[in-house]
Amino acid sequence: MKLDFTPEELAFRDTVRAFLKEALPDDLRHKMINRAHLTKEDIVRWQRILNGQGWAVTHWPTQYGGQAWTPAQRYIFQEEMALAHAPEGSPFNVNMIGPVLCKFGTEAQKERFLAATANIDIWWCQGFSEPGAGSDLASLKTTAVRDGDHYVLNGQKIWTTQAQHADWMFGLFRTDNSGKKQQGITFLLLDMKMPGITVRPIETIDGEHDANEVFFDDVRVPVENVIGEEGKGWDVAKHLLGSERSGIARIGLSKERLSQLRTLEARLAADGTLSPEEQHRLAHKLAEVEVELRALELTQLRVVAADAHGGGANAAASILKVKGTEMQQRMTELVVELAGPAGLAMPAHDHGANDPADGWVAAAAPFYFTMRKVSIFGGSNEVQKNIIAKTMLGL
Repeated sequence: MKLDFTPEELAFRDTVRAFLKEALPDDLRHKMINRAHLTKEDIVRWQRILNGQGWAVTHWPTQYGGQAWTPAQRYIFQEEMALAHAPEGSPFNVNMIGPVLCKFGTEAQKERFLAATANIDIWWCQGFSEPGAGSDLASLKTTAVRDGDHYVLNGQKIWTTQAQHADWMFGLFRTDNSGKKQQGITFLLLDMKMPGITVRPIETIDGEHDANEVFFDDVRVPVENVIGEEGKGWDVAKHLLGSERSGIARIGLSKERLSQLRTLEARLAADGTLSPEEQHRLAHKLAEVEVELRALELTQLRVVAADAHGGGANAAASILKVKGTEMQQRMTELVVELAGPAGLAMPAHDHGANDPADGWVAAAAPFYFTMRKVSIFGGSNEVQKNIIAKTMLGL
């Protein structure tokens, strides 16, 4: 299996780099370097710039605005985005509901939603987790009872990221309790402005408000908003979660962070902050991280190569999810260690750093706290390890 990039792929990388250098607004790049909070307007602006280039939803089918890129080109694009300090677009729009609509949506649903989703004319949120149904998502209890041409929704979702901004939600709802818990679940689209929906904020330990509780009190959703078939929503959800886990490793982002860790280490060694023993210990830790990151990258490239030849990657997606999120957490642990007392502060959103390494030190504490969640969302790592053991090891 060939894992090196071809000359054509290297030329494509140069094209992406040139575009990002020219098109990425300086204020957005500064925010990313500064590790500052991105507003909804920031994300919408950048995704619309990408969409104007035809690069917002490159992995979608071409008839819906995608590019006929190879898996290797998609991988290169994501890595270059991270290395250029470019924001990600809305994952709910680009990586979740968009591909679901392309595969399972009716023609009317595609016409209504896809173009608006690519341009973030509609901002989506995901209504999956519930109290008592997080990692065990199939235990969800929020009901959708058929009443003529509508479903009537009652119940609660939790940890609903960016629901405070959302125009629409895609979610899973219980339409039947008679069979196995994976059965009787229906995938629905709902307008967040409908009567009976209440959004309550959850402030997380990093001081941010991204998560929410969402309550449904006799919310009436048209039957035409079902994706796929009634009671078959679990199949739709598995397709969505497979895509989410494949992209959650964020190898390019970890490579950029490793570079900043090495910059911090060199600075601290040069100014005498680190003793020779501390330098040796940190150098050893950074070398371990670099080896693990390289192994993760090779695994990702094997998945890319298999995908290019029609190979399946469901279990490999779980591996990437587990190791990728563990790697992201390791990076934040190391930056807190390198930052020392300066890494204990909870800074204002814009703390004025102009260098990526300085920005990371200034945001060390909130970054450390927020990255505790990455091993939970997208399917907790403990559950992913069970999937790996069953599908790959036969246990």
